[in-house]
Amino acid sequence: MSNKEIQRKRIMSYFIDAADKIIEQEGIEGITIRKVADYAGYNSATLYNYFENIDHLIFFAAMRYVKDYALALPDYIEGSKNALDTYLRIWDCFCYYSFKRPEIYYAIFFAKLDNDLEEYVRDYYSLFSEELGTPPEGLSTMLLKQNIFDRGMTILIDCVKEGFFTQEDAFEMNELTLLIYESMLSRVIRNKVDFNVALEKTMKYIKQVVRSYQLKEL
Repeated sequence: MSNKEIQRKRIMSYFIDAADKIIEQEGIEGITIRKVADYAGYNSATLYNYFENIDHLIFFAAMRYVKDYALALPDYIEGSKNALDTYLRIWDCFCYYSFKRPEIYYAIFFAKLDNDLEEYVRDYYSLFSEELGTPPEGLSTMLLKQNIFDRGMTILIDCVKEGFFTQEDAFEMNELTLLIYESMLSRVIRNKVDFNVALEKTMKYIKQVVRSYQLKEL
């Protein structure tokens, strides 16, 4: 990392740390440019030298919370029997950590930003590579994708190769599981369902979708 990149990481970290404090105290909805700048000890103009807008800042602040998921993932998939078993274990891990911080994960995976979101993810991990941990081969590609549909397909492609689904069914199944997930995530955010029920039901429904398309036994 060059000196310029080191300086960029350091200054951005000040703003991300400030946003993180606001998230912990007021929730993600409490973040404003002025508040973050005041907490960080800089003016708003300086903040705009590093972030395009408030949504860009929130996205980077939220990405820090993916660290626990990324670091836990290798343990979740250890000992998996095949690609489909890995796929289900990844969903279990993802639901566990995202339902713990639903607003954060919604801000990351359903954000409406001006630029290519995958570009933001790659930029974030180029600065904070330590937060990726050491994922198994193949999972690093998935973790670098912000588009949640593409994330699902990254693993499902391996399931297709192993004969669990057809390519066409994999696309349809991926869309269905994401509809289930987004709906449940929204319900958790609105306090319509608690963490344990959300986790249990989401995995139950995802497994039911999987079984309806499955061509061979797990």
